[in-house]
Amino acid sequence: MELSGLKIFKYLPAAQKAENSNCKKCGFPTCMAYALKLAKGETETEKCPFFPDELKNLVEKSNKIAQKTIDIKGLKIGGENVLFRHEKTFINPTALCILVDCEDKNFDEKLKRISDFEINILNKPKRIDLVILKNATAEKAKKIQEQFTKNQIITFEEFEKLPIKIIEDKNFTQTAQELKLTREKAVKEKDEKYSNPVCVYFPAVSQQSFNELSAKASFYICKYANMLLFEELNESLMASLMLLRENIFTDPRKPLKVEPKIYEFNGGDENALIFLTTNFALTFFAVANELEKLPRPAYLIVTPADGMSVLTAWSAEKFTAHMVVKTLKNYNLASKVKTRKIIIPGLLAHMKKELQTEINNSGLDFEIVIGTIDACEIAEFVKKF
Repeated sequence: MELSGLKIFKYLPAAQKAENSNCKKCGFPTCMAYALKLAKGETETEKCPFFPDELKNLVEKSNKIAQKTIDIKGLKIGGENVLFRHEKTFINPTALCILVDCEDKNFDEKLKRISDFEINILNKPKRIDLVILKNATAEKAKKIQEQFTKNQIITFEEFEKLPIKIIEDKNFTQTAQELKLTREKAVKEKDEKYSNPVCVYFPAVSQQSFNELSAKASFYICKYANMLLFEELNESLMASLMLLRENIFTDPRKPLKVEPKIYEFNGGDENALIFLTTNFALTFFAVANELEKLPRPAYLIVTPADGMSVLTAWSAEKFTAHMVVKTLKNYNLASKVKTRKIIIPGLLAHMKKELQTEINNSGLDFEIVIGTIDACEIAEFVKKF
């Protein structure tokens, strides 16, 4: 349980309307001010001479580490302190790991596949987080690491020595219950016996269908595995889990955004269509997905907007006509294309006149065209364009 300033204040003299209310002996003007600072960890319980024992026990329990953080060659797992992301945020994404037997006749091929596997999410490369080598000496593991530098590699013996709880996934219900119990004991009760990060190990992957394995692994990422260990690399499965993980482990307090720049689709050329939007990640990927399917080249101009959607950015004055013109000039778009029509989101139709005036006054000769409200309508819009 995390103690807020208000919860702490309820135990202090001012809230109880008792003697010594707001006495200032703690160094703060009021009991409320002291409680808020204590909740942030910016002062100590000893500062208040009238601090009740009941509250002291609650503070000590609240300050205990719920789950340990384990560092494996720079890969951090664990460290979680909430049950639900919206309570605060999840911290270290569930690690996706592969166990490879050095005595396997296809060892070299398997290792190369793992090394070659990479997908791009939010313009960041994502790979297998950890490769664990079975039947390998430390010296052999070191040589393999020197050859395959894209992935972190450890031996199975090193892995077994880590303070990690390993659950072998033999029965979905049992595994799910054990994961739930472990996280609840760690977070709610701060029970040290349950503070180690948890790894779910999938043996004999070949005996499970892709759908079954994908469903189970997806559930375990949500509740509450810190690591998933597989015996085989399935590229489709890993890509799916990485995309899911990216959604689960984003901080709900921070907008998800992409880099503002010009993105090229289908070999953008001088006759490419030109679309415009903000750097809100969900909008970007919805639009990008549609532009990739078009039978012709396209450019997508992404303006900086602190990760806000188009209407939110407009209302917060993060998307203005002046900013659009500045973006066009910064990217020198006029010299790259013969196309002179810029398609803006349908939700910004009310800005057409303002945008056109600013563009004309700047000396540019682009024409603003109102596009669709929903990304899924882009293909039909282009047919009639």
